[in-house]
Amino acid sequence: MDAWELDALDSDRALDDRSFYEFLSVPDLSAGLYVLEEGAEDLQTPHTEDELYVVMAGQARIMVGDDDRAIRPGSLIFVEAGVIHRFHDITERLVLVVAFGPAEGSRG
Repeated sequence: MDAWELDALDSDRALDDRSFYEFLSVPDLSAGLYVLEEGAEDLQTPHTEDELYVVMAGQARIMVGDDDRAIRPGSLIFVEAGVIHRFHDITERLVLVVAFGPAEGSRG
């Protein structure tokens, strides 16, 4: 069994000085921790895999295609492969667990 603690993942992410930290990658699934500080700009581009975001902490908005909505802890957001999306109006440090199916980059 593999298991992780959110605070340990965040510490590992911070050591890499990156906003995204991948902690799992197998052929059909990958997962990572994505953190955006208050006021940050989300510069991601569409992915070639489907994604599921789970908001662990923070307040912001997300734009997916033509849809835009507020998100908070407990929000889950599905983004289909190839769809433009980004987080914006980040008013509290945003901590997200992201799952890609299949694994991120495997269709690229």
